[in-house]
Amino acid sequence: MSARIAFLLAAAGSVALAPVLAGQETAPRGKAVYDKWCAGCHGDTGDGMGEAADYMLPRPRDFTRALYQIRTTASGELPTDRDIRRMVDDGMPGTAMPGWKTRLSEQERDDVVAYLKTFSRFFEGGAAPAMVDFGKAPSGSAEGLAEGEATYRKLECFKCHGDAGRGDGTSAPTMTDDWDQPIRPADLTENWHFNGGGSVEEIYRRLRTGLDGTPMPSYSDALASNIVTDEQLWRVAQYVRSLSPERTPQVREVIRAERVEAALPAGPGDSAWVAVERFYVPLVGQIIVKPRWFAPAVDGVWVQAVHDGERLAIRLSWSDPSVSPDPAWQEWLERLGQAMTDADGPPAAAQGPDRITVQFPLALPEGLERPYFLGGDVKLPVYQWRWTSMPDTVLEGTATGLGRFVALAGAPAVTHSARFDRGQWQVQLTRALAAPEGALGFVTGRAIPMAFSAAEGSSGEDEFRGSVSAWYAIYLDVPTPRRAFVLPIIATLLTAGAGVTIVVRAQRGRQAAPHQPEGHS
Repeated sequence: MSARIAFLLAAAGSVALAPVLAGQETAPRGKAVYDKWCAGCHGDTGDGMGEAADYMLPRPRDFTRALYQIRTTASGELPTDRDIRRMVDDGMPGTAMPGWKTRLSEQERDDVVAYLKTFSRFFEGGAAPAMVDFGKAPSGSAEGLAEGEATYRKLECFKCHGDAGRGDGTSAPTMTDDWDQPIRPADLTENWHFNGGGSVEEIYRRLRTGLDGTPMPSYSDALASNIVTDEQLWRVAQYVRSLSPERTPQVREVIRAERVEAALPAGPGDSAWVAVERFYVPLVGQIIVKPRWFAPAVDGVWVQAVHDGERLAIRLSWSDPSVSPDPAWQEWLERLGQAMTDADGPPAAAQGPDRITVQFPLALPEGLERPYFLGGDVKLPVYQWRWTSMPDTVLEGTATGLGRFVALAGAPAVTHSARFDRGQWQVQLTRALAAPEGALGFVTGRAIPMAFSAAEGSSGEDEFRGSVSAWYAIYLDVPTPRRAFVLPIIATLLTAGAGVTIVVRAQRGRQAAPHQPEGHS
């Protein structure tokens, strides 16, 4: 869930402020800040039972237990004030906890840190907790990454995080936190969502300290028992970091569909896609139209596109822990239903298929007006491609809102191919640029509005309870005129020819000039 939506949740929950009792003038200054911005999720008494808590996965932190995930102290130890301040400042990526660095003053953040500690007696008295000595990372190398992968397997990290790190390990469907709430293992291919940061050094700290309150253990004991060396643990951190892109993906509004002269890729596994630029589109929970969903499983999709002047091919890739429906994930769905006390009705009791939808306007807009991004409406319908995993099929049609889709008559003009590999779906959708009746025609050289939605069937997600994007755009490259290639060649030849002529004339002039005796000008 994005920080923007998390902020809206926190703000919505803050309407029920704890009453200020008479004679409470001596209450810590951080109480006012906490009551306004934090109590809606974490509860008036810090027990994690705020009004918005039932909509969140993972659940808000229970401060009364003094179990903090992100620390520079050993597993089971209290965090330092600086540790707590960092969580307040930066938030907890991958959860509903936003960062408050830009919304609260430095004094307000210091005050709220002091107030959070009053919720637990564990902070009363005693010496300040000692920080772990984390040392320094060894230099990176291909051999080091190979050793990190081997140690990743030796420590059985794959049982939770999966062979490729996408959170699809065999233990993933049964994972719970210390409060017996379902919890998803981190997708290690998205380090921008890592709690505590996604650098090699920050990953290593999590390996040393663990994430208290979650199934993520500390491996400091493995060091002390000589099961692994400190360098090997650093190598695991380097390997985990290597599973994510080198840089956090920048969200761009326009997705480029490159013009290619060769044949379009034959399917999502075609090696031709390796050379095609990837665009990342973030997805957030659908929390506008009831039934809403505050715990989306799919948080983003990678989009690639090419065209050959006659057909457009789009490949969509996203992390998903299973091919839904999957009996191994039924326990997860049941726990999820118990944890998510949804005001709009209980979550689904049965699994459904995995889904991805690509959405366009039904006609190219002349100005800035766009259809309603949640499936359009009667005034401005949308044109959609809808893929599902079971049955593995794609539907093409129009929609006038969520739950109001009508397939086009006849066989779909869109063809598709899908494959699932180690926690990732890849789906290729292909269609002619020319439009069938009742569909949108694609034109080159123009930005065409485009949006996406997704659902993870093992979590009971569907068209309403799932992930959605805002409007983006796809731009089909204009064919490059042949003269664009010929003219530079001609210009180069002409320039070279002129250069040769000048040199030849200069040489002839030097040869024809009378000989000057030495010493004469």
